[in-house]
Amino acid sequence: MMSLRILGAAAAASVFICAAQGAAVAQDFKGKTIRVIVGFSPGGGYDAYGRLIGRHMGKQIDGKPTVIVQNMPGAGSMTAIRYLDAGGPKDGTAMTIFNPGLITQSLTDPKKAPIDFTKLRFIGSASSDIRLCYAWGKTGIKSMDDFLKRPQIVMGGTTSGSSAYVNGALLRNMFGAKIKHVLGYPGSAEMRIAIERGELEADCGAWGSTPQSWIKDKKINMLVRFSKASAPDMPQMPYIMDFAKGAEHRQILNVILAPSEIGRPFVQSAKVPAQALATLRKAFVDTVKDKAFMAEADKGNREIIGPMSGEEAETAVREIYATPKAVIAKVGGMIK
Repeated sequence: MMSLRILGAAAAASVFICAAQGAAVAQDFKGKTIRVIVGFSPGGGYDAYGRLIGRHMGKQIDGKPTVIVQNMPGAGSMTAIRYLDAGGPKDGTAMTIFNPGLITQSLTDPKKAPIDFTKLRFIGSASSDIRLCYAWGKTGIKSMDDFLKRPQIVMGGTTSGSSAYVNGALLRNMFGAKIKHVLGYPGSAEMRIAIERGELEADCGAWGSTPQSWIKDKKINMLVRFSKASAPDMPQMPYIMDFAKGAEHRQILNVILAPSEIGRPFVQSAKVPAQALATLRKAFVDTVKDKAFMAEADKGNREIIGPMSGEEAETAVREIYATPKAVIAKVGGMIK
């Protein structure tokens, strides 16, 4: 796992060079407190990455400000995103980590996700997301074939725009899985508790958020992964694209899977001054290359795979938004 993370950091070093040089004039944040706002409850994957960045980014910012993490769950992280413009400071002292599945929903169902993500300013993304689906072992579901034959599978989610929901809805609408979604969970930590209690039978989540003890003790059975990449210690499982039935399915899957490449993004309001944004973007680049940061990521089993600069993340978002409306309509039908 360490070798994979080091490769990710090495790639970041070359990819980020332009971003690192872009802040010709740095803003001094001395004496200030920067808040990393997590759009979910404590204990989940976004919370873990938010706190990991929070513990290390301050020393890379001019003025060595204090960095604290604040949880602001609600609407699958939309509450935290809206806060940036609605009530948050516009001086660069507030940033949000959110679920990029909302990017897709903002196109397919803008009434539920009324956010134009091309208008936000991205600080960077800590890692691409390796996403997968698994079933609780006691259900007897051991494979995708078992999963698809099951008369009903109960799964959870925070909201209909979350990546977990989108992945499950795709399995239901494209491949015929009889999934019943129970929404409203504050975060993945609460969903894991519900799985252990038997309230939920399966989940689609990030590899880094999957309890390693569940894998070691064979409490769960891996079904399918939604990311082309895989971690060296990940159990073998089929790739969702292998189940695609024709070019149309592959086109739809490409749009749905794109936000996972953005993975763990940090954003700010578009009203943040350019100088402050440039300073924080450079600090983010320096953070994900830092040896101490990488060592803690490895210790906590948090992948750092293909991190993005703020400029790269914004380019990826614009490419998603450039998807033809006809394709977006088909995507919308698959994830409802």
